[in-house]
Amino acid sequence: MATIVDARGKACPQPVIETKNAIREQGTPVITMVDNDIARQNVEKMAHQMGLAAESSQIDGGWRILIQPVSSDVLSAVMNDMGDALTNVLPDLEPAPCCPAVPAAPAGPTVVVLSSSCMGTGDDTLGAALMKGFVYALTQLDAAPDTVLLYNGGAKLSCAGADTVDDLKVLERNGAEILTCGTCLNHYGLTDKLAVGQVTNMYAIAEALAGAGKVIRP
Repeated sequence: MATIVDARGKACPQPVIETKNAIREQGTPVITMVDNDIARQNVEKMAHQMGLAAESSQIDGGWRILIQPVSSDVLSAVMNDMGDALTNVLPDLEPAPCCPAVPAAPAGPTVVVLSSSCMGTGDDTLGAALMKGFVYALTQLDAAPDTVLLYNGGAKLSCAGADTVDDLKVLERNGAEILTCGTCLNHYGLTDKLAVGQVTNMYAIAEALAGAGKVIRP
């Protein structure tokens, strides 16, 4: 029996994340329902990246996406076709003498920098929604970042009343250190409003960035 994910009316990236979680927890098949074509494309892309087949059909008010394993018969046919094509085109191809080197994982912690309450430029209302979606997406990663630094306008994201506070608390529970610039809190009159994590200073921010293996800036 298929697991049903009704993601209609939900903002990006929730349709993708809820579908991915359903696949991981319940297996396939999974049927996801979305109400816009962009969400359909994103869910299909995620399924293909997981090596699964995704078949969409229109329903009233949106799309129905069936996600299931690629048929073994179809896979065998594709592999056979690829093998025949390669034999005809490159009959004398010799195997490579060695495999390319695998890039080493970054040495050092992963640090996320949030320097604005908005993501991108152009429209602040859209930017705020994108930032909310980004912080939520961080909570759904396989591994939480080691540190989240919030400064300038980003300091507002960790204060009471911000719709990112709950997601930052999830990141903190998952092991992330949430650090907000004290000078920034004071500048915006938010010194007493910090709702998650700890107050930090510019030296600690510089130290965290200098020692990072990977820095993520949305």
